[in-house]
Amino acid sequence: MRETEADLERLQGLLDASYAQAGPHLLRIHEPERRLDAAAISERLTDMVLLALATVSAAGRPVVGPVDGILLHGDLHFGSAPDSARAQHIARRPDVSATHLPGEELAVTVHGRAVPVDVNAAEGAELREVLLGIYVPRYGEEWAEMLESGAIYWRIEAERIFGFQMPAE
Repeated sequence: MRETEADLERLQGLLDASYAQAGPHLLRIHEPERRLDAAAISERLTDMVLLALATVSAAGRPVVGPVDGILLHGDLHFGSAPDSARAQHIARRPDVSATHLPGEELAVTVHGRAVPVDVNAAEGAELREVLLGIYVPRYGEEWAEMLESGAIYWRIEAERIFGFQMPAE
């Protein structure tokens, strides 16, 4: 868990506001006992998690693809190659949605804007260290070289977030 008390308070405030504005269908599914609070999201989304990330194409169509997601200080981060279609979509239309859905028992969905994070600058130093700590042990020093070669990262500046879990029976 890399979240501070202030991070968790901010995330909880966003969760509460998101549910306050949610429609009746979502609220019927996300009953209060099924909702994840900020602390539970922070505890469940450790290390790297797979996200289905939706971007918007030039034609205004949704495009979904898998990305590695990293929760850091209550915000989801993800990366891609600078020449990817995803990067081109985000550069022109930064609105994104992402869902971590490892199975029917858990879902965390966020809607917002992708904000670039330079992992080679001071602002992105902590994210860079987290990334290196996750990927170098898995893939070796070549991964660090790939990061140096220009992979780009974004933070999802969330406007809405929802966390769902099926209670243990």
